[in-house]
Amino acid sequence: MNIWFWIFITYIWLNFLLFISMVFFERKKLSTIISWLVVLTFMPIIGYVFYIVFGSGLSVRVRRLIVNHKLYELEYNEKIEEYLRIDEKAKHKLAKEEGLINCCYNYGSVLCPFNDVKLFCWGEDKIEALLTDLENAKESINIEYYIFADDNVGKKVMSTLIKKAQEGVKVKLIYDSIGCLHAPRRFFKKLRKAGGEVAEFFPPFGRIRMINLKLNYRNHKKIVVIDGQIAYTGGINIRDDHMGKKKKVSPWRDCHIRIEGTGVYPLQNIFLNDWRYVKKESYSSAKYYQDGLFPVPKNYGDTYLQVVVSGPDSPVQAIKEVFIKMIASANKSILIQTPYFVPDETFLSALRIAIASGVSVKIMLPAKPDHRTVFWVSLSYLKEFAELGADVYLYDGFLHSKVIVVDDDKLSVGTCNLDYRSFGLNFEDTVIMYSKSLNQQYQEYYQQDIAHSQVADVMYFKRKKWLNKFAQAVMRLFSPIL
Repeated sequence: MNIWFWIFITYIWLNFLLFISMVFFERKKLSTIISWLVVLTFMPIIGYVFYIVFGSGLSVRVRRLIVNHKLYELEYNEKIEEYLRIDEKAKHKLAKEEGLINCCYNYGSVLCPFNDVKLFCWGEDKIEALLTDLENAKESINIEYYIFADDNVGKKVMSTLIKKAQEGVKVKLIYDSIGCLHAPRRFFKKLRKAGGEVAEFFPPFGRIRMINLKLNYRNHKKIVVIDGQIAYTGGINIRDDHMGKKKKVSPWRDCHIRIEGTGVYPLQNIFLNDWRYVKKESYSSAKYYQDGLFPVPKNYGDTYLQVVVSGPDSPVQAIKEVFIKMIASANKSILIQTPYFVPDETFLSALRIAIASGVSVKIMLPAKPDHRTVFWVSLSYLKEFAELGADVYLYDGFLHSKVIVVDDDKLSVGTCNLDYRSFGLNFEDTVIMYSKSLNQQYQEYYQQDIAHSQVADVMYFKRKKWLNKFAQAVMRLFSPIL
């Protein structure tokens, strides 16, 4: 028979076997399966390479290792629950948020009372505060970043970490292998020499940085915990362009938070879970209490919060589902800021229902994208919501904030973008805060951002050139795998 016949038969069998794998072993969503089948059909050789690198699921062994190293001991749970007892007055105050609180709790997020939370909307402000807190560290610094660059701001933070390690402070650092691809290992080695501990999340095969079989799964968290009493998380990485130093994506508008209070505990717990996995440690929780990582709490403020995590190690996309619950709870308004807007159908339906219910919905994205293809897909979804009556804005700069504000008392700030990747592939965290003062503060920031944004109404999308519209339509087909 003709050799092309056997090539065709082999090609069909490979597609069929990958289809079986996606359905029964990786349990991908139907939309993702269809997108990959389109790629494999029209790009038969390159498509297989793309799938191996970007599409293959996290192995059962890796998922089991991550889960097995998590702190879920009875002793730990009892201790934290004792710290986080909520008084009856607070329960009455938060009664109308009971549904959202229960949703977060059932996804592993306890309600943390008595927090003081500060918002940072610019990278330099956050780094200045962080460096001050690092300088004042007495016992421990636990730091985990998706991007920790070997540039001006990265060197400043690293030199501070080295100094504190030399002073005897216990410094632990986790960096993501893909996010820190351009940072040489010698950059992190300096901290090891000073007495700190360093770990690479999902290191590459054979230590060759460009060969990483877990390329598609990124630890996108940005967490710092100092002396078990101060914590940071949000969207701002340790890199110069996040400080607005790169003209192409400037001004860089972002959002980060600093927490003092019981809300530090879950972020400490998240770090320790990741540390236990990357270092293959399995100490009991008693050791962490002895090391002062969970000190007795103090009353720092009046903000109640919950920290939600999600990742490919779990079958539940917890952050996405909590966001949907937040949207469903809205009575008056929803404000959204995100650099990428490529959500799945359930998230889109929640927003459509909110608009149909009379809730004011505002969505803001950057006018200066860092990834053109994702921007085209985002525009296709934004066009739909502009037609439905949402207010859509394009910020004059790069908007990296991952923020949802609901009514006048709920606010989410974290690392999670509104796209398939963040919801299902990345390891992410977000903080849900119940605070009228923080809510009002961020609404004021949002109004300032509107003044520096272009309105993307129905006419804006109609004026787009046909080639741009074509690109939006084509790239939207691949939205589940971007």
